[in-house]
Amino acid sequence: MQESLRAEKQMNNQRFTFACSFSGGKDSCLALYRAIHAGGDAKKLITMFTEGGERSRSHGLHLSVVTAQSQAMNIPLLTRTTLWNDYEKQFKAALTSVKREGIQRVVFGDIDLQEHRDWEERVCEGIGLRPFLPLWLEGRKALLGEFLDLGFCAMIIALKEDVLPTTLLGKTLSRSVIEVIERQGVDACGEEGEYHTLVYDGPIFQSPLALTLGEKTLRDGYWFLDLHLK
Repeated sequence: MQESLRAEKQMNNQRFTFACSFSGGKDSCLALYRAIHAGGDAKKLITMFTEGGERSRSHGLHLSVVTAQSQAMNIPLLTRTTLWNDYEKQFKAALTSVKREGIQRVVFGDIDLQEHRDWEERVCEGIGLRPFLPLWLEGRKALLGEFLDLGFCAMIIALKEDVLPTTLLGKTLSRSVIEVIERQGVDACGEEGEYHTLVYDGPIFQSPLALTLGEKTLRDGYWFLDLHLK
């Protein structure tokens, strides 16, 4: 079912409704931005949370912070709680819900990890939705430059243990910060999961998020920076 890059790029002449698989980070926000500018009407953000419902499954963000992102972009948030071994079942339940609302497509922020795309296409096909990957197979560094040039602001909120220094936690992504990341031998885009970000402002935000930085905690091989709304 994999769509060609050409078909994806021709969508700018078509109107479509979509939900976005939303981590709160830079790639999902850039994909969301591109989908909107390709003619899409963003109807829902889908974010998966831990079984207790307090933190996002991928980035460890508090529900209040992701909710604030949703409100700042004026796009409703749909959440599901899940264990990792139940993730696909719960994600499919979320997709079923948005399909019932008449949503046609699901946007993902993956760049070039084929196994991720294969999974996304399979689960979407099973529900009768079409996946859309607006960043697919574009240069990682070029996408990061576009993200910054558009005026998005993203804070580093998670780092893989022993890969990047914890002094980067809380830093806003910039070209100088990217240089620090690259000097550590890490891909600037962090596509292999070396670091994660929270986007707190940008061209699709009506207002920036006001955040307070909390403690740094080591969990499951990652250092996380706790964030709270002011």
